[in-house]
Amino acid sequence: MKVFCCLFLLFVVQSSNAQLTPFEKSGGNETATYLEAINWYQVFNKQSSYVSLKTMGPTDAGYPLHLAMISSDGKFDPKKWHQQGKIVILINNGIHPGEPDGIDASMMLVRDIILKKVFLPSNVVLAVIPIYNIGGALNRNAYTRANQNGPVEYGFRGNSQNLDLNRDFTKADTKEARSFTEIFHYLNPDILIDNHVSDGADFQHTMTLISTQYDKLGLTLGKFLKEKFEPKLYSGMKSKGWDMIPYVDFETTDFDSGMKMFMDPPRYSTGYAALFNTLAFMPETHMLKPFKQRVSSTYDLMKTFIEESSSSAKAIKTQRKIAAEEWKNKISYPIRWKSDTASNDTILFKGYNKKYKESKATGLQKMYYDHDDSFEKKVKFFNKFLPDVIVIKPKAYIIPQGWYEAINLLKLNKVVMSQLKKDTTISVKAYRIKEYKSNARAYEKHHKNYGVIVSDSIILCKFQKGDYVINMNQPADRYIIEMLEPTGDDSFFSWNFFDGILQQKEGYSDYRWDDIAAQTLKQDEVLQKALSLKKSTDVKFANDAGSILDFIYKNSAFYEKAHMQYPIYRIEL
Repeated sequence: MKVFCCLFLLFVVQSSNAQLTPFEKSGGNETATYLEAINWYQVFNKQSSYVSLKTMGPTDAGYPLHLAMISSDGKFDPKKWHQQGKIVILINNGIHPGEPDGIDASMMLVRDIILKKVFLPSNVVLAVIPIYNIGGALNRNAYTRANQNGPVEYGFRGNSQNLDLNRDFTKADTKEARSFTEIFHYLNPDILIDNHVSDGADFQHTMTLISTQYDKLGLTLGKFLKEKFEPKLYSGMKSKGWDMIPYVDFETTDFDSGMKMFMDPPRYSTGYAALFNTLAFMPETHMLKPFKQRVSSTYDLMKTFIEESSSSAKAIKTQRKIAAEEWKNKISYPIRWKSDTASNDTILFKGYNKKYKESKATGLQKMYYDHDDSFEKKVKFFNKFLPDVIVIKPKAYIIPQGWYEAINLLKLNKVVMSQLKKDTTISVKAYRIKEYKSNARAYEKHHKNYGVIVSDSIILCKFQKGDYVINMNQPADRYIIEMLEPTGDDSFFSWNFFDGILQQKEGYSDYRWDDIAAQTLKQDEVLQKALSLKKSTDVKFANDAGSILDFIYKNSAFYEKAHMQYPIYRIEL
């Protein structure tokens, strides 16, 4: 009998330990490796009808992404989920594997749902990407997050191409980004949670939160997020013992002037999701808080999302539908934003005062935050944005088929398009790039274009059979406009997709062109007058033969039309 009892007790202990994550087994000092995390979900996929683990698209690391779907009724069809009015929450973990809080918190949350320690309402389903940046997760070390308080080892920020995946949602240089796009549109999530850890100043709060810009979501959905849903998240976290505040770069903030809401263009996950009317959030735990504390707050925040989305399920579904119709019926679209410093809310910030003392590293004075000298202060929070650049929605865009990299990404994002069945001449609005700047140093594998100024004109343009026509008034309208308008912050043009047009392919020798230029001037009175005006207003130009010849060339029929000609055309309303 004693032997049986001992064996039974051993079995219970082993079973209990088998359900503990590496994080829990270590007492909150370690994070799961990539293989440990995937094995964890594979075990529950076999053991529980609540879980379905799908193998999704490839990554640069050579491993596929996985998607764990958790449903209390054991059914896993996203289209039916939406038909049944269920809230679909997509949780993305390990986009920066050195910030692993969400990886471990999600493993525990899924287990506790299966064990019925956490209630998953029938009107909420979860979809979890266990680890998004697999290459970074495999590149484990103990040094690259020098500011961070644990875990003992963790992954690296860059992926297998050394790219930051949270800057890749529009340019999609990585297989991860393209696979994520497929997952995103497969699920059509109502809510996206992309778990992170912050960096910067020292303060009392453990959890901070980036919410999608309210104004970017539109009048109805943005107002709902700001006034209804987001306050419930804050009160839900407060009831669990966490004083959550909005994420702000506290290191550079002047508290007397106030703090600005994080601006998230669509290169970021939250900005990308907003283009499809998804409520998107980026939890940022504080890097100096103990790892165990950070994971606990992330766990509680995801529980709060489940609770509050369940109670607001009908409202979330309704507001997303209204927003989709609002954007579909809009004529003007903002593609760039600026902070409105004339309007603000206030938040209660709990911080530590700065002090100075001698540095043991340099022997000079260093700044530190004194935990024995804390403060609470109401701070202005500027969380309203105004449109900085607005474009009028066209009837359609036309993209010549040679620009297949952009075309393929449009298709990946479920943009509906058709191809011309024969060569066709169409009246279109055409842009020319008048001015632009490019980053001198590479940023995420690109020398990004910015400060773009265009001119436009209505022209008759001949298109070839097979060129693509994108008719507007479709669900992807906002994505289409953000990507195809060259003055947008994260447009395809800004990310160098069309840099081929910026290089002049043909030219001339001055001695040969001089005679042709004279003949060209003789036959073109309009050009004569333009040249005369230019000389009269620009003395330096008037005394520079090369500049004069270039002016004549670029205003003549000899100048190639493709140079600086933006290759996407608009059919106007």
